[in-house]
Amino acid sequence: MYEITVLPMKPDFEGEVVATLVSRRTGSRRAVLYLHGFTDYFFQDHLAEHYIGRGIDFYALDLRKYGRSLLPHQTRGLVRSVTEYFPEIDEAVRLIGRDHDEVTINAHSTGGLVASLWADRVRGRGLVRGLVLNSPFFDLNVPTPLRVAADLLKTPLSYTSRALPLPPSTVYGRTLHRSEGGEWDYDLELKPLGGFAVHAMWLAAIRRAQRRLHAGLAVDVPVLVLASSRGLRVRDFVPEARSADVVLDPEHIARWSTCVGPHVTCVRVPDGVHDLVLSAEPVRRRVFAEIDRWMDAYVTADLPDADQGPDADLGSDVYQGNANRP
Repeated sequence: MYEITVLPMKPDFEGEVVATLVSRRTGSRRAVLYLHGFTDYFFQDHLAEHYIGRGIDFYALDLRKYGRSLLPHQTRGLVRSVTEYFPEIDEAVRLIGRDHDEVTINAHSTGGLVASLWADRVRGRGLVRGLVLNSPFFDLNVPTPLRVAADLLKTPLSYTSRALPLPPSTVYGRTLHRSEGGEWDYDLELKPLGGFAVHAMWLAAIRRAQRRLHAGLAVDVPVLVLASSRGLRVRDFVPEARSADVVLDPEHIARWSTCVGPHVTCVRVPDGVHDLVLSAEPVRRRVFAEIDRWMDAYVTADLPDADQGPDADLGSDVYQGNANRP
């Protein structure tokens, strides 16, 4: 079972805001904090099980306006800047750090972009020991003219909540969800097959963050960047979509990975899908092996385990839950 901790945040332009910290603890002094991507939330029980099996406490943060944190008055995933996520990451790391001597962030896709900029902001403070970035959203997977057009979103349109007229695609969702022949069972209300609407405000925020990363960050902890060996840009489902990244271009990820900081390891994973830990079993087994090897080499400290007990205080509004439902 997981503990679910609601983290009240300051209101934003849409009103009340919360984030949600999900945790499974064993009394270890080591911890991992997971950050999800766009059109996403934490449901990957097997990821938690992997870290727990290594003696590492597991935490996941449903960011504001996603998953367990989405409130009725909010627009899904909508922010004016990725820095709006920093307060909930700050608070989650603060709470985790009270009971742990070693914290690593494991972040996927948009979460990987956000985690990189957050880690750059807090460099020198020793808050985390490393970053594991699973297919981070370092660039737009669109033809160059559309990428240039996105960079021109500096008009009042980029400060509105207007959705862009982009056709939805169910290709990625069909590779994953059990109802479409995939392996995974998750809440389609929280992670729809066709994804969330893309708003001009959100896209402008993402491009500002990506340009900041492209200019070069100075993250001062070791970073592992994982990406599929192959990208595939298709509008309709094809079987090959089950063994390629159909969301981002892995070449972009590899190109920009060294902009995160001076100590970056980039690993390309054959037959991986966009969320590499949701790939076919032999592929995700390799992903976990790469993460373990990297953590053993660059992150793991010789820390004695300590019994923190199952009721260690995480703050207000703690209740029991599971990974697949809010």
